[in-house]
Amino acid sequence: MKFRKVVVGGTFDYLHNGHLAIISKAYEVGEQVTVGICSDEMRQLLQKDSAGVQPLAIRLWRLLNELHSRGWLGRTEITILSDPYGTAVSDRNIDAIVVSPETRKRAEEINRIRISKGLNPLEIVEVPFVLAEDGKPISSLRIRYGEIDPHGKRLNHSTI
Repeated sequence: MKFRKVVVGGTFDYLHNGHLAIISKAYEVGEQVTVGICSDEMRQLLQKDSAGVQPLAIRLWRLLNELHSRGWLGRTEITILSDPYGTAVSDRNIDAIVVSPETRKRAEEINRIRISKGLNPLEIVEVPFVLAEDGKPISSLRIRYGEIDPHGKRLNHSTI
């Protein structure tokens, strides 16, 4: 392990292989991991199509089940995000943040805020997109629209 405390955050809607790659990397590089999950209020503010985002209770239950099944709960702190930054802009004990290419800009913004507050910037650990069978990134939106399953497998839609 490289870092004492690592953060990772997201909506974690339709917990999929892309989310699991980012979360796995956080536990690979960090002793303790703070996982921030968007509140129901925050999901309404997101730029992405939030109409079909599952309620926090469902997203959190799936996340906790996954962390438990991998034996990671003892190394986990869960925070409910009411803004895009969570404790990443204020906790001086955090060493790194794990992101996807899609969320890297947010991590850079977090670092600017941390520096303005006199805190050390976080090491940014970027995990590449996990691609579906069709070569496009797995995303909750694609799962919600029935294109793929959480593992990136194309779903067959028969036409009449």
